[in-house]
Amino acid sequence: MQIDLNSPDGLTLEAVRQLLASGSDDVHNQLRVTKDGIAYLSTVTGGQDIDGLLFRLETWAKGSGYVGNVAASDEVWVMQIYNALRDNWPNPPYDYIDVY
Repeated sequence: MQIDLNSPDGLTLEAVRQLLASGSDDVHNQLRVTKDGIAYLSTVTGGQDIDGLLFRLETWAKGSGYVGNVAASDEVWVMQIYNALRDNWPNPPYDYIDVY
């Protein structure tokens, strides 16, 4: 699952919900955005393999509940991630974004 931030109908609350639901809480996850505007969840986290990225959010530790079906059903969390993507694409102030 990925979100094309260049598409006029790409970034929606439902798309963010689906992206979060697609993640496994059994592993670390990081939401990353490529320079081409593709947002996706990665199990490669931290500062590893960041070539081609425009920005990334903090790493969500396994078992923390930030991805998966429960996370996707949390309207406040979905809105926070939606806002982080909307507010930072295409000109983030930093390449590492903290949504808290």
